[in-house]
Amino acid sequence: MQAIKVLVTGATGYLGGYVARELKKRDYYTVALVRNAQKLAAKSIPADQVITTALTDKNALADCCKGIDVVFSAVGITNQKDGLTYMDVDYQANLNLLEAAKRSGVKQFIYVAVLHGDQLRRLKICAAKEKFVDALKSSGLHYCVIRPTGYFSDMEEFYKMAEKGRIFLFGNGQYKTNPIHGEDLATVCVNAIEGREQEINVGGPEILTHGQIARTAFSVAGRPVKITHIPHWIRKGLLFLLRTFTSSKTYGPIEFFMTVLSMDFIAPAFGTHTLQRYFETLKAARKGS
Repeated sequence: MQAIKVLVTGATGYLGGYVARELKKRDYYTVALVRNAQKLAAKSIPADQVITTALTDKNALADCCKGIDVVFSAVGITNQKDGLTYMDVDYQANLNLLEAAKRSGVKQFIYVAVLHGDQLRRLKICAAKEKFVDALKSSGLHYCVIRPTGYFSDMEEFYKMAEKGRIFLFGNGQYKTNPIHGEDLATVCVNAIEGREQEINVGGPEILTHGQIARTAFSVAGRPVKITHIPHWIRKGLLFLLRTFTSSKTYGPIEFFMTVLSMDFIAPAFGTHTLQRYFETLKAARKGS
């Protein structure tokens, strides 16, 4: 039986690398589409085939999906660079890939979006992602949109603040979330190839308040608990100033994180990785560097 061929974009990113490893573990034929093949090798990310190109180059993608059965994309930008916008990458680059997939007869397209992104279209990053989700849903392809609460890598900021001695939280710290480790989320993504679900909301195994996350970070860092609570009127004022006096390249990432950190962000639990263990891994890595 011929192995199913899966094209993985963003394979050098946090989630993409885990997805590539999970695919190889299950004997899928993996094609990694990356901008920098050396980065792929440096991270020891497995691939049966490597395509080196940029998703923003529509012409270069013309034949990238030939012979591909499933396309997986977690492509997007958190910190805008190279003069590119959310619409350039989160929407247009993924649309370029979708059009290439349709031309080549790809059977399935799996895309990683944002939990509640359809309700947060006012945010620049969600507007771009949801515009692509709309295109995917109307493409005629079998699709699955995966909506995680957030990655463990996003929680790294808590640990960095703890190391510096103080963590800043919006409100009283009682907002809840259950972020998910990349390895656990990769399992969900690869499971989707074998399932028929069109949309999956998912989070990690632990539902924690921001205050609990902060205290866990301080405990692992070995620092006393020092938390500063920021009133919501200050958060709203900062967002107003950022939107008024800076470009979307500057305020886009801040707008997103300041918004999702001021609400409960919870999805059905999955996985085994704990945030405490992740912080301990960060601590060990920093000691070793």
